[in-house]
Amino acid sequence: MKRTFSKLLLSAAIAFGTTGVASLSSTAMAAATIDIQSVLQQERAWAGLQSKRLKVADIDWAYSEGGPADKPTLMLVHGLAGSRDNWNRLARYLTPYYHVIIPDLPGQGDSKVPNEFDYSIPNMTEKLRRFAEAGQFEKNLHIAGHSMGGSIALLYTAQYPVDTKSLFLIDSAGVFKAANTPYLKDPTTLRNMIVAKPGDLDRLLKIATSLPPFIPKELKESQEKMMISQSANTSKLVEQLIVMAKMYTPDTFALAARSVDQPVLIVWGEKDQIINVEAAAELKGLLKNAQDPIILKGVGHMPIMEQEQLLVQPYLDFLNKHK
Repeated sequence: MKRTFSKLLLSAAIAFGTTGVASLSSTAMAAATIDIQSVLQQERAWAGLQSKRLKVADIDWAYSEGGPADKPTLMLVHGLAGSRDNWNRLARYLTPYYHVIIPDLPGQGDSKVPNEFDYSIPNMTEKLRRFAEAGQFEKNLHIAGHSMGGSIALLYTAQYPVDTKSLFLIDSAGVFKAANTPYLKDPTTLRNMIVAKPGDLDRLLKIATSLPPFIPKELKESQEKMMISQSANTSKLVEQLIVMAKMYTPDTFALAARSVDQPVLIVWGEKDQIINVEAAAELKGLLKNAQDPIILKGVGHMPIMEQEQLLVQPYLDFLNKHK
């Protein structure tokens, strides 16, 4: 069963998380010289999160954790070329009420993997499960995913239905009949999402956001340097997505999505240039227990950073119904 769903959800790998640019405290904005890691630690603390590490087999996981340990657990999964810090703005509103876990996916952010690591979506999903088991938060789990993280979260839910209570998808990846963006029609354009040289981050932000977050020049430069240093791993992941996109179709993706019985909340940015908003209705039609999608007007591919406050109450209400 697990292997079958893995094959079906390969198609869900056309996913685009983009940057790990975090929101900023006023103190960080005022700093003349910015240490990117120090700023990110400040922001995690502001969001009620602590930075932790967990070694599981050959993966050295970096993750953020916050909120009461005796409350239901939420695991938030970022997208391509992103990091756990994509979620900080939203996590700030979740940690007072829930136990929140946000990993850096293998080879992304601060998580370390061997050079020969398999970046396929099924393998990353299985490794995410091993991570959850090692951390002992795999039971009664609520999982959320943005973009590529949405495809991983959907596959995780399909493969581990007994332990997964709900699914939250934000501008989620998939292979859709309604696809009409260059990134869905021609997966090789995904290579344009890699931050490999100075200037790439600005270009990427224009693609990924309709309401770009303010980022001071010094922090943006530090963030870009960090992403350039990770570009080799990002390139490996992109090449995996290109290969898989050639192998699978909307019909195989639909089979996997229809296997999910858990309640699902779907949110989409109306101005998403990467995964067009029409995919939200298509995805809702495939899922047995999904609410009508929430469409955020004027928002691009990164609602969790562009307009995170618009996600807070709908998600808290959804979770309250499905504890």
